Amino acid sequence: MSEFEERHARLEESISAACHAAGRQREDVELMAVSKNHPASAILEAASLGLYVFGENRVQEFTSKSVDLSLASIPGAAMPARQAVRVHLIGHLQSNKATKAAEVFDAVDSVDSLKLAERLNEAAAKLGKKLPVLIEIKLSTEETKAGLAPDSPELSELLEKLPDLANLETEGLMTIAPLDVREDETRACFRHLRQLCDRLAATYPRLNFPVLSMGMSGDYALAIAEGATRIRVGTALFGTRPGYQK
Repeated sequence: MSEFEERHARLEESISAACHAAGRQREDVELMAVSKNHPASAILEAASLGLYVFGENRVQEFTSKSVDLSLASIPGAAMPARQAVRVHLIGHLQSNKATKAAEVFDAVDSVDSLKLAERLNEAAAKLGKKLPVLIEIKLSTEETKAGLAPDSPELSELLEKLPDLANLETEGLMTIAPLDVREDETRACFRHLRQLCDRLAATYPRLNFPVLSMGMSGDYALAIAEGATRIRVGTALFGTRPGYQK
């Protein structure tokens, strides 16, 4: 068994235990493999074990990997690797890179402004595709965190306009919990997102909110306990590769 297979097995056991403790089914929680800073070969290895949803942080980095994946194949798959996997942009996206993001990604999970949503919608329309998106919510006071404040007029404006952006498919919310805080604070952050999701679903019936993307390598068990439907795990799966550049 390879190191990756060992990490994957441990992670699956841990996720299953967290789901059981929360009274939830394992299939209720989607595992996104965060492959940022790792080469296309790491994505191929993960896909060979049945992982097909990946998260990347940067447009330029994944554009290069996408070429490699288009030339590779996954054992048992009847199509190029790039077509067999779904890759989401989970990092902050500048609106001037929206066109390229809509082209190379299967979904954008970090929409944080109406301007960005409009740019993505325009780009998706030109490509003839429907682009799934998540709205990123900022529930941390850390200045480095992106996202819209839950009670901001900017969020309200975005939610009012999203139904008219025909080439975007709103699927839910995403957040990143604050770092280095007590477990109860982390859980409170995740609980806040779940409650916000319920409130927005009732307020904006023209939109759908089935996805709650929250929880990473260090806190996914807490996120599962608070209702996460998608967790984003990188280090616990791939290990660390500091300084990797493609």
